[in-house]
Amino acid sequence: MPLETDIGSRIKTHRQNNHLTLKQLAEKVGCTDAFLSQIENGRVSPSIASLKKIADALQTKITDFFVEVQDDEPVVLRTDRRTTLTLDRWNAKIESLVLNHKNKRMHPFFTTIQPGGGSHGLYSHVGEEFGIVLKGQLEIDLDGTTHLVRENESFYYNSSQPHSWTNPGNDETVVVWVISPPTF
Repeated sequence: MPLETDIGSRIKTHRQNNHLTLKQLAEKVGCTDAFLSQIENGRVSPSIASLKKIADALQTKITDFFVEVQDDEPVVLRTDRRTTLTLDRWNAKIESLVLNHKNKRMHPFFTTIQPGGGSHGLYSHVGEEFGIVLKGQLEIDLDGTTHLVRENESFYYNSSQPHSWTNPGNDETVVVWVISPPTF
């Protein structure tokens, strides 16, 4: 089953658990019920901004559409146990560096972004974000102001500001990214 279908079915489950019709959720999100239906059926790959609006309307987090909460939390998380959050549209691979984001004060990610990849639209949420670019460059838009973060440089901003991110370069970008509290 393609990842988009997995995410779509998880969104549908959250919607049904909240006793919402497609039309009711669409009104809360500010989109059409046809668009939500396409997401739920894995026919379209939503942007992070769209997923954030859906998650907020369902009173959950974006990561809840990708991961099953694990009861155990190892001190050391091997690379083969990481949960990957990705959709074709993002052209990025976002790996959770913890198994269980519940009851944590921060959520760290290992993010690999292909040239031209990114969030594709502004979004915002409660909290703060910190990161360091390990390879390549990252362009962050904070409410209309663009910031270029180069290799070995770090960034820090308030996530309540509308923001987006992209890899403007011709090479892969690798970022260690931390969101606090886990609201993504």
